[in-house]
Amino acid sequence: MVEELIASAEVVIFSKSYCPHCAKTKALFGANGNTAKVTLETPPHVIELDHSRDGPAIQACLLRMTGQRTVPSVWIKGQHVGGNSDVQALAESGKLQKML
Repeated sequence: MVEELIASAEVVIFSKSYCPHCAKTKALFGANGNTAKVTLETPPHVIELDHSRDGPAIQACLLRMTGQRTVPSVWIKGQHVGGNSDVQALAESGKLQKML
């Protein structure tokens, strides 16, 4: 199921609604009504783990897949790119737009 979620959009963000780092990542991509700093063809797919019945199982699966236990967990075109600080650094360097 997690692989299907990851393949479902150009950008997939596994998040928790109360997480400030997740809010920064979602803002970067224009999720949740924010003005995007990065141009996407379609909005990112955001999975709020704290609002999902399967949230703990999804987070455990992501840990097995990536070794990352924290959120946000960001995937671009099926590739895990890391968390908020990783995505922000990619955006600042200009590499994020090239990935998209």
